[in-house]
Amino acid sequence: MAQPYDLPLHELEEYKPQLTKEQDFDEFWDKTLEDLQRIPLEVKMTPYDYPVKGVSVYRITYSSYGGARIEGWLALPKGEGPHPALALFHGYNWAMDGNLHDTVNWAAHGYAALQMFCRGQHGGSQDTTIYSNGGPAGWMTRGILSPEEYYYRAVYADTVRTLEVLASLEQVDASRIGVCGGSQGGALTLAAAALSPIPVVAAADYPYLSNFNRAIDITPEGPYGELNEYFRKVGGDPEIEQQAKRTLSYFDIMNLAGRVSCRTWMSVGLVDLITPPSTIFAVYNHLTCQKQISVHRYFGHEFIPRAHEERLRVLLETIG
Repeated sequence: MAQPYDLPLHELEEYKPQLTKEQDFDEFWDKTLEDLQRIPLEVKMTPYDYPVKGVSVYRITYSSYGGARIEGWLALPKGEGPHPALALFHGYNWAMDGNLHDTVNWAAHGYAALQMFCRGQHGGSQDTTIYSNGGPAGWMTRGILSPEEYYYRAVYADTVRTLEVLASLEQVDASRIGVCGGSQGGALTLAAAALSPIPVVAAADYPYLSNFNRAIDITPEGPYGELNEYFRKVGGDPEIEQQAKRTLSYFDIMNLAGRVSCRTWMSVGLVDLITPPSTIFAVYNHLTCQKQISVHRYFGHEFIPRAHEERLRVLLETIG
């Protein structure tokens, strides 16, 4: 196993870069949430014949930001409710079968579980935004020269809508809802906790989309590289890079950290080449809520068994 390439742990624990918020940061997100509330939920559930006892499984669709239809899996424990619930968010362009089996497994643990498909990335979730700029390689640069148009504006709003859908279900105890995910899903977990008052606990494994300025400079592998490639394609134009980084600042999880008020648990692997540890600690060290971080020296961007057990305990203590 390679040695850690990022800052040593004692420096990570103190790493707290200056926030990059624009003056209208909170106004921007308040306006986004106002726009979302103009869209009715319009929830539709279709039963799915999954080979399991004690759990009911549904394909679910609902309306979200910009009028897009968002899809996902919903798994409900059978028996007397209402049940505690989890909104689940998947990794970047990565959700085999929509994480169906993982969603059902959470229901087997006693949670009503709703797995959101990120618009455009999986299933039938619609991406309704028309982009006037950005590269075609992935999602990181779509609409990157405009905060109003940037891809993740709608996705972050979708996480809030997912929580609203969960809270509206009669099988769910709306006072015991959490958010959970890893990588991109970890970022969406923290975004949801920052933008919605619904969750009472957030569990984020090695969250993505944080401390963009450092991520662009040091990340060895993964989709942060789409940003570097975009800057290459525009010839390294400093004005375009400056505008792009301004846009990214509205979606930097580090900048949203101060809005998180629920209990928050995070994990980090010190040899993670996709979400560098320093970018994860940048979020963690700006959190002001009840928080804890699970650090793993010999793991990278992958399933960490010990962290998984810790996450289960935190969720059980808080909402289970």
